[in-house]
Amino acid sequence: MDISKGSVVERIARVLAGQRLSANGNGQGISVSAEVDASWQLYVDDARAVLRTLREPDQVMADAGDPQVWERMILAAIGEASR
Repeated sequence: MDISKGSVVERIARVLAGQRLSANGNGQGISVSAEVDASWQLYVDDARAVLRTLREPDQVMADAGDPQVWERMILAAIGEASR
């Protein structure tokens, strides 16, 4: 299993920025990598909101794995894991 070197919050924020900037999403830009690099931090709160929504797996997700592990992983990703 591959493990990302970047944080999941940053990766989601970059996707959100790209979606808003790129013509492939809702934006106008053709090549927006520099703009995404410059603006992804603006989407960190949105990325955390997405992760908070994912804290509770749906039934299909729960059937595929351990829901308690999932929740701990998501909480760790958004910095809310209890120590």
